[in-house]
Amino acid sequence: MLQIIMTETVQNISSSKALKLGVAFSLVFSAFIWVAEQYLFLEQQLLPKPEGVPFWYFWQLNEPNFISRLSAWGLYIGHQVSIWWLIYAAQKERPQYTDGLHWFNIAALAANAIFITLHLIQTAIWYDGLAQDVIEQSAQWSVIVLLFVVLMMENQRRGMFFGKKLNFVTAASTGLRKYHGYYFAWATIYTFWYHPMVGTSGHIVGFLYMFLLLLQGSLFFTRAHLNPKWTIFVEVMVVIHALLVALMSGHNWPMFLFGFLGVFVVTQMYGLPLSQKMRWLIWSLFIGLVITVYSFKGWETSYEVIFIAGTEWACAILFAGLILFIQSDFMKRLTGRAN
Repeated sequence: MLQIIMTETVQNISSSKALKLGVAFSLVFSAFIWVAEQYLFLEQQLLPKPEGVPFWYFWQLNEPNFISRLSAWGLYIGHQVSIWWLIYAAQKERPQYTDGLHWFNIAALAANAIFITLHLIQTAIWYDGLAQDVIEQSAQWSVIVLLFVVLMMENQRRGMFFGKKLNFVTAASTGLRKYHGYYFAWATIYTFWYHPMVGTSGHIVGFLYMFLLLLQGSLFFTRAHLNPKWTIFVEVMVVIHALLVALMSGHNWPMFLFGFLGVFVVTQMYGLPLSQKMRWLIWSLFIGLVITVYSFKGWETSYEVIFIAGTEWACAILFAGLILFIQSDFMKRLTGRAN
């Protein structure tokens, strides 16, 4: 009886309200990171960039120790295992998608809020994230894979190119829809703990992006998790993050800006209830911005606008093809799985 009462009480909490509160928490905590950087954190001796290394992650201690590493890895593993267990427990129950929250949503929201707070404390005391022991590309590609897997799963609803669906991508994405939560949780939490929680503009926007992804992941099996306006907003947040990081590090910002915006105008906006006139307006603004920027930058490098978007689309298509090949009768015969 007590379990039934608790379940009904939890489900009376609106997932849309939880989403709004989660966004508010994310914004406030992101602002608090800046405050902590200005007034609470001590200046650290960071590892200088070695000669001949083209890409270098600056925010790691010059002299790490066992405790600094243990603090980062221990908290990361605790965070990871707790969310994976909640996903497993939720799938085992086979719940329906509801407007309210399930018990595991409350648990996931609480766990993420606790580990977000612990990460700030860990940065203040020991500083280092996982960056001390793993390469930066591992964190970058974990998110890139997440982004193109989303393109694959959303293909059945909004298509891949201008609203046109690729049927073979839809067929390949069946298993991804069931098990993607485990990978998305790993990609998000791994990237979250890769960085110390410092207050540069790129880090603050990056952590805000991670907070929103953790929030989205916490609302599984609710209507809010499927809200197309919310999910596309989370996808498009990568534009702001990538642009700020490129500007801060002196990288080629137009490539990142137009690359991720290109994914939006070709793919993502077709999941929104927009009129054809509005889509033409967005296309006109996008093309006008490209023309303006490259009129100053030079047209000889304008081909770069396709790099990031092309990478996402190519990876989605190739990964779909790989899944279908592995599931093919040829592979079943080859591995002895044929009936």
